[in-house]
This record gives sequence, structure tokens and C-alpha cells, in this order.
Amino acid sequence: MDGGGCFPTGRHYPGIAHLIKVAAVGVAEEWAPDLSMSELPLVCIDTETTGRDPAVDRVIEIGCVFFRDGEVTERVSWLINPECPIPKEASDVHGITDDQVKDSPRFSEIASEVLKTLGGAVPVAYNAEFDRDFLLTEFGRVNLPEKRMPPALRKGVEWLDPLVWARELQKEERSKSLGDVCERLGIALERAHRATDDAEAAVRVMATFASDVRVPKTYAAFLQEQRRLGRIFEEERVRWRS
Repeated sequence: MDGGGCFPTGRHYPGIAHLIKVAAVGVAEEWAPDLSMSELPLVCIDTETTGRDPAVDRVIEIGCVFFRDGEVTERVSWLINPECPIPKEASDVHGITDDQVKDSPRFSEIASEVLKTLGGAVPVAYNAEFDRDFLLTEFGRVNLPEKRMPPALRKGVEWLDPLVWARELQKEERSKSLGDVCERLGIALERAHRATDDAEAAVRVMATFASDVRVPKTYAAFLQEQRRLGRIFEEERVRWRS
């Protein structure tokens, strides 16, 4: 036996020692690196915004869906006054208008509540970099007393991202949009581009992918493979552009 093989998605690799003795890179310290993915408490986070640049655009809706043992346990959402007009092109996507948020709290008024809500669960988001960057930027605008950040906002904690896995497990499919991935998996998404609906659909996609026989079954190994797949995708994207 030569020690080589394919794991977990058909790619050749030189062995599995790096997954058995995996360094807990990106793992939130509240949970053991070898904890089963099915046992992890998850919070799937989705944001709707005034645009795509967190440096200048603002969050107008946050949806959080908590998931454990195959079940949604809680849904929390906020509409937020962004203190600026919502561009028509953004409203055309998510359907949220200035009138709908004019009497909503500003982000600074709900920041402490959001912090408390995000604690106690491993963060998940579809295309996680987008939602994470927006949340971190919004919190950066708020003067909060020094306190321990929840895993979702803590430096060094990696979010689970079903989009990374969609690119691998459904790589023969052209579209990797959340709606199309849900349709292929038979997962309902009734109101696309509204935060709670997108978050619930995304966490169900995450759970479905985590149950795939090709996917690592423990928290740290799952994250390590996600990081590897993400690097491969970025390298290939650079090659496509060159």
C-alpha cells in the first residue's frame, strides 16, 4: 500500500496524516477540533446591504438562523436604518426600501444585541467573506465596551461556507448561486435575498453537504479541507484572469 489516495472529493493527496493530526486552524476554541460536524451548534448569518462595498455601503438587514442536530432551533432578524438612501439597484435585489427601514434602529442601537445573539455557535454563511466583512466593518464603526467577541467576530475563527463546497461537490454545474444549489438539493428557498430565508436555506445546504460521504466529518478536518478547496479555487481564478 503506497499511502496515497483520494480524499474527500476525488483529488489525489499524499496521505491523511494532515487530517488525522490536524492543527486546529480556524476552529473556535469553544468546541473540540474532533467534534462531529453533526454535533456542532451552527448560526447561519445573512446580511442584506445597500451595495457590495463594506467600506461605503451599509447593512440594512441581518438574519441569524440557529441549527443543531439537523433542526432549526431559532430564527432572529433585524431591519436596520442605514442612515443613507438605499439605491434602487439594491432594492431591486432584496426588495427592501427606504420606507421599510426609516423607523428601524440604527446599527449602533442593536450592536450589543447582535453580539449577544451571535455567541454560542459556529458561524456559517453562503459566500462568507461578504457577510463577515460587512459585519466587522459595521462593528468597527461602533464604540462598544471591551468584551470578548463571539466566534463570528473573532480574529482567527473561520466561518463555514457552503459556497466553497458547492464549487467542489457540484463543480459540473454552471451556477453556484444559493437559489440554484438549493433547487438541485431539493431545499426550499421561498424569499430569496431576504436575510432569514437565505440564512435558513444556506444552513440546510451546509448540513446536506456535511453529510456527503466525500466530506470530512469532524470540525477541524472539515475546516482544513474547506481552506484547501478555497485556495485551489483562488489559484484557478487567478490563472483564468491571466
